[in-house]
Amino acid sequence: MDSARRFGKYRVEREVLDEQRLEEITERKAYSDIHRSPTEQLRDSLRCTLPKLKRSVMSSLPVLYWLPKYSVWDYGMPDLVSGISVGIMHLPQGMAYALLASLPPVFGLYTSLYPALIYFFFGTSRHISIGTFTVLSIMVGSVTERLAPDVDFLIMNGTNITAEVDIAARDSLRVQVAAATTVLGGLIQVLLGVVKFGFVGTYLSEPLVRAYTTAAAAHAVVAQLKYIFGVSPTRFSGPLSLVYTLKDICSLLPHTHLPTLVVSAVTMALLVAAKELNSFLSPKLPVPIPVELITIVAGTLVSSYAHLNSDYTVSVVGEIPSGLSSPCVPDVSLFGEVIGDAFALAIVGYAISISLGKTFAIKHGYNVDSNQELVALGLSNAVGGFFQCFSVCPSMSRSLIQESTGGKTQMAGVASALIVLVTILKLGTLFQELPKAILASIVFVNLKGMFKQYADIVTLWRRSKIDLVVWLVTWVSTMLLNLDLGLAASIIFALFTVIFRTQMPAYSVLGNVPGTELYVDLETHRQAREIPGVTIFRSSATVYFANADLYLEALKKKSGLDISKMIIYKRRQEAKQRRRERRAERRAKRQAKKERRAQKAAEQLFGSPVVSVAEDVDFWGDTCIDGTVSEEEDQAWTERENGTVFVIPTTPRTPDGPSRWEYLKGGDPDCTSLEWMSELQDGDTTTLGSSSEDTLSRDLERVSLGSLGKWTWDIHSIILDLSTANFIDIVAIKMMKNVFQDFSEIDVDIYMAGCQASVVEQLERSEFFSDSITKRHLFASVHDAVLYCLNHRGATSFPRYEPSLVSLFMFYLKSPTLTF
Repeated sequence: MDSARRFGKYRVEREVLDEQRLEEITERKAYSDIHRSPTEQLRDSLRCTLPKLKRSVMSSLPVLYWLPKYSVWDYGMPDLVSGISVGIMHLPQGMAYALLASLPPVFGLYTSLYPALIYFFFGTSRHISIGTFTVLSIMVGSVTERLAPDVDFLIMNGTNITAEVDIAARDSLRVQVAAATTVLGGLIQVLLGVVKFGFVGTYLSEPLVRAYTTAAAAHAVVAQLKYIFGVSPTRFSGPLSLVYTLKDICSLLPHTHLPTLVVSAVTMALLVAAKELNSFLSPKLPVPIPVELITIVAGTLVSSYAHLNSDYTVSVVGEIPSGLSSPCVPDVSLFGEVIGDAFALAIVGYAISISLGKTFAIKHGYNVDSNQELVALGLSNAVGGFFQCFSVCPSMSRSLIQESTGGKTQMAGVASALIVLVTILKLGTLFQELPKAILASIVFVNLKGMFKQYADIVTLWRRSKIDLVVWLVTWVSTMLLNLDLGLAASIIFALFTVIFRTQMPAYSVLGNVPGTELYVDLETHRQAREIPGVTIFRSSATVYFANADLYLEALKKKSGLDISKMIIYKRRQEAKQRRRERRAERRAKRQAKKERRAQKAAEQLFGSPVVSVAEDVDFWGDTCIDGTVSEEEDQAWTERENGTVFVIPTTPRTPDGPSRWEYLKGGDPDCTSLEWMSELQDGDTTTLGSSSEDTLSRDLERVSLGSLGKWTWDIHSIILDLSTANFIDIVAIKMMKNVFQDFSEIDVDIYMAGCQASVVEQLERSEFFSDSITKRHLFASVHDAVLYCLNHRGATSFPRYEPSLVSLFMFYLKSPTLTF
């Protein structure tokens, strides 16, 4: 089967459309018809109607939309089973991640309770599990330990300082710091959501987020090493704090507490084995085995009966108060010290939340409102902060469990919160003998998935080098500059890569695919054919202030026309021609005066009129006199010149008769010899009679830049393909105006093709169009512009092109319709 039958063929006949004709046919609406005035927008936003009020309430409280439709028969049991499974995971993870935040474990349980209940009312995702998360916990821990370090709570004993720390006072201040940071971060999220700033999460690309979480996992590991080895390293903050902390821990390894290390090693070994077994049996099990819950229960029993704390000094969780704490207002005075950390927590938490939410929404076929998610997450943090919670966001592991165990709606989150509530009220005291080493081991093992993200380096090396650089810069900056500064540096670098890619796009000259209306890059397609006399220039990025100059330079390079030098050269030649014209006029007047004198003398001598030419020997010296241009500059600009007009004698003056005067187009005459006269071509000379001044002026007008010989080209039209531009600013518009004006000086027409409606509107508002630049210079497509150029300027005068291609386009020109 041939390609024509396989892919089909079609034929379209229409007229060649420029922008003005296209607007006439399509009846494009005016700008005022499409965009309402600010007054109308404000009036409409303030107008209150019942449908608008209902939509506003439903969007602000999504629970009012889906809860009345909730089917207990269809969704009740799956949500209950899923909620119990996730609630069981909340218990160990909440207490373990509280250690990452440098807070007492009970506050991890609070964090697993209150935010989940708030999200139930305001969230739009049905499958994410709000609660503690590794990255946010370690970010909160960096803030609490920076503002409430151990050295500030050393117990004084007379003149000596003991090694003991006032743990109660330290933890109290750290709880206040964490609560203030959480409330401020939540308020930032709510504010961004109210002003519809949900798209801010898109600035965190996937390579950036994965590299950041990978580096944060390294921070989490280092933070847990003191619990695993049972040592007390010095707390460092600021840039390179990770390096200093790791160095200090290594120096303390000889002082490792062996019972604590044994507990950690046994726990990690059992957890790894149990998790591998769990993943192997997961296809056959309706609900995953709660490995972590079993671990903390078993660890608590062993610690209690073996008296690990009293006999072996293994550090344990300690007192866990039963019941719920009353809400309290956070310390507002701390806001100024934690605003940077709060903003980082707000952005990272939202990025993780919206990415997980959209993943499950696409899989299960429902929509997630990014702005409402930002508000829901912000309220979860802000309200939770009043109950001594620290920053929350969805957890990948818990969300996957909630989705895989059959969770259908946000009711699963309520069920998991109830499990946590029962634990806080009745079971919390049972975990007082739980070793902290076991919680640290749970965190350590759960970070295995994040460490697998180092495989991204190999994947990105194969797929995108720029994304790989973003990944590496993010990882290095986060590791060395700490989590807050690392995030800021990573975002700035990622934005710079976007700017760099728009500043350095791919510029190409397009050619026609024979037999089609398609145009592709000539450098990358062998069968593409260049259009006779037409250069089609395209940039792969939009044109704006950051790349306007680069766009112009690329246009000069790709077209082969160095327009700046050519215009300078042309203007110099025009000035020289004007000077030579004036000199020629003066010489012609002197010559005419001499002839009249000679004629009068002859009449007196012979009594009859005689035509003669008198010439001084010094006359030729005048042709080389140029008082305004130096010899070196004049020689540099006229080295290849062949079009300047000069007046020369073709026969020497004799006593018997006059000499003949002629002029030609050629190089500057040698001031010392006439050898250059032998290079004259046939038809290059013309007799200078009584009308020599008029003839000379007409010939000077015919001398163009192309005939001067400095440059030669066969381009009569340049088409700028702007189909990739989605906007254009005033700098780019000014550059486009200069392109039109400059190329017109060398008789090259400029056209634009494929402009989007928004670009045309911006051109109109910027007063781009004038008497010399009209919408006739804009075309609906590149093909329309090509056909117009060939029809307007012709294609037969360029014999270097293949006759078949010229015939193809001339065939198009024979018909008033566009055929392809």
